[in-house]
Amino acid sequence: MKLVGYLRVSTDKQVEKGMGLVVQEKAIRKWAKDNGHRLAKIYRDEGISGSNGINTRIGLHQALQAIQNGDAEGLVTYKLDRLARQLTIQEATLAQVWKYDGHVFTCDIGEIHPDDPDDPMRTAMRQMVGVFAELERGMIRARMRAGREAKKAQNNNTGYAYGRPGLGMMAKDRSLVPNPEEQATVKLIMDLHQEGESLRSIIKALEAAGHKPKTGTKWYPSSINSVIRRNTDTSK
Repeated sequence: MKLVGYLRVSTDKQVEKGMGLVVQEKAIRKWAKDNGHRLAKIYRDEGISGSNGINTRIGLHQALQAIQNGDAEGLVTYKLDRLARQLTIQEATLAQVWKYDGHVFTCDIGEIHPDDPDDPMRTAMRQMVGVFAELERGMIRARMRAGREAKKAQNNNTGYAYGRPGLGMMAKDRSLVPNPEEQATVKLIMDLHQEGESLRSIIKALEAAGHKPKTGTKWYPSSINSVIRRNTDTSK
């Protein structure tokens, strides 16, 4: 069967260090070869949260488009949580593939079959996988919140105690203050966004102008989206 592969990592740190993407692609290629399938193309979303919907993930959208156009008969991903960590988004994505008469495979389970009214256990087991993925995500967030609160308590509830500041800001004397050099980068991003430029167009403009990201050496759409979201919220 002719398939497209789909890879996703949820943080820019994972992207920069190559954590996850290489492992996922290697496993997908091996699985396809072992099971007699042909990979037409591999799409990826780098630094994109699994809680984001289909419309925000360019790689997933392209994979679904390939199935809809008949360029592939299905999709294979490393694990089901690479499609989504929220159950509702997982089920919506699967339904979209099945709507196009496509097949969905994962390296650990094999084919994810559509719902069968005569076999409700099939649906229940698939959704349980999604429930546990969503639970894991919630627990990670809870641990992060607890860590931040503990750090804040150690600082006697004063000052900035919530990790690395976002682009445009820096921590000084336990307070957040503007970083002049990074503020210029933020302004360019926001100006281009207000002009209607796409995330990838903004990245090209930043690179051409020599603007560097907060960490690492490469800009990613998720980084730009975070800057836009954070500064849009604070401007309201």
